[in-house]
Amino acid sequence: MAHLSARADTAYDNAYHDKLRGRMWRALEGTAYDDRHDSGEPPGFVMSNPFPPRDMDEGDERKLLVASPDEELLANVAADLLEDPELNIGEMPFHVEDVTSLAPDVGEPGSRGTIETGTGLLVRIPPWRCEEYDIDHPGGDTAVFWQPEHTTEPLVEQLESNLDQKHDLFAHDHLPGPSDVEGDLFDGFELLKTFAVPVTVTEGQEMTYVLSKWKFDYTVRDDHHRRHLNLALDCGLGERNSLGLGFLNVTDRTRPSESELEGRDALA
Repeated sequence: MAHLSARADTAYDNAYHDKLRGRMWRALEGTAYDDRHDSGEPPGFVMSNPFPPRDMDEGDERKLLVASPDEELLANVAADLLEDPELNIGEMPFHVEDVTSLAPDVGEPGSRGTIETGTGLLVRIPPWRCEEYDIDHPGGDTAVFWQPEHTTEPLVEQLESNLDQKHDLFAHDHLPGPSDVEGDLFDGFELLKTFAVPVTVTEGQEMTYVLSKWKFDYTVRDDHHRRHLNLALDCGLGERNSLGLGFLNVTDRTRPSESELEGRDALA
C-alpha cells in the first residue's frame, strides 16, 4: 500500500488508467519483469484506483494498492516509489509518503466472505463464442463487451478461462488450476452497475470500455479453492489488469466456527 498526499488542489481524474500503468512499468524497467510489458499476456500485477475517489485539497491523504503473487515484483515497485516519490496519476499530483505491506487472504477452508471489484471488470466475449451464447455479433474479429443481457454464463466462463491463464503463468504448474477442480469460483453474484469509460490503451489510441462492478460471495471449499481465490486477489479478474481493471477487495470475511473446524478435522 502506497500512502499518498496530494501536492495540489485537484479534481479527481477518472481517466487515470494509462498514466498509472505507465508509472508501474517505469518502476519495473530494467528488472526481470520488464519483458512482460506489451507481451499480450496478463502482467502478474494489478492496481487499485487512488482512493477514496473524490476531489482533493493540497495535503489530503489518499492510498494506492498494488497486488501481485510475486513479492519481488512488489519489492521493485515499492523501492522505486520510495526512491522517486513524485507520483503523477493523470491530472492528480501526489507525493509518496510511505509504503507498507499487506497480506490479503480469503481465509482458511470453511471461511465465507464477499469480494468486491474495487475497479471496473473488463470481460469480452470472443467472436467465435458469441453464437454459443446467443449473442449478436456485428461481424469481423471484434470481441463483444459483456453486458447484463448476456447473462452470467459467458461472464463466469470468461473469468475462469482468464484465471486459468494466470494460474499457468504465475502459480505452481503441478497444482490444479481453477477449471481442473469441481465447484464454482464464487457462490453468488450481485451486479452493482455497468458503465462505460474512455481508456487510453496505447499511445494515441483511446477506446471506450464497457465495465461492470460486482459483489461476489464465496465459501472456501479447500486449499486449492483458497489458492485460486487468492490468485484472483493478487492478479485481478478479467482483462487489462495493468490498467488497474479487475482489482478486488475482500469486504467481508467470516472464519469457520470451532464446530465446523472440528467436523472438517474429523472428515480428514
